[in-house]
Amino acid sequence: MAENEPGPDPLPEDPRIASLNARLKRAKSEEAIRTREAEAPGDQNYRMGNRVLAELIGGMVGGAVIGGTLDWLLGTSPWLLLALLFLGIVSAFRNIIRISNQRSK
Repeated sequence: MAENEPGPDPLPEDPRIASLNARLKRAKSEEAIRTREAEAPGDQNYRMGNRVLAELIGGMVGGAVIGGTLDWLLGTSPWLLLALLFLGIVSAFRNIIRISNQRSK
């Protein structure tokens, strides 16, 4: 028979608790923005990919431009171009390996 009897009415929600929950939620989101935790992991991967591409292109183009210029000035064509292009590629791969070994924040 106890199942059919109505129980006590539940307590109404305290507006102070609702206000506290809203303030806590707002403070957590502001803290996440302040500490950059709100950033999507895809953004970090995209930036790392762009950085790797820039290192690769920059190493090759830099070596080729400097080598070509020195070849033109010294008349040693194409040896300095090839040597500095190779050094630019080696430097780019070294930087890419260093970037890939960094721990993500």
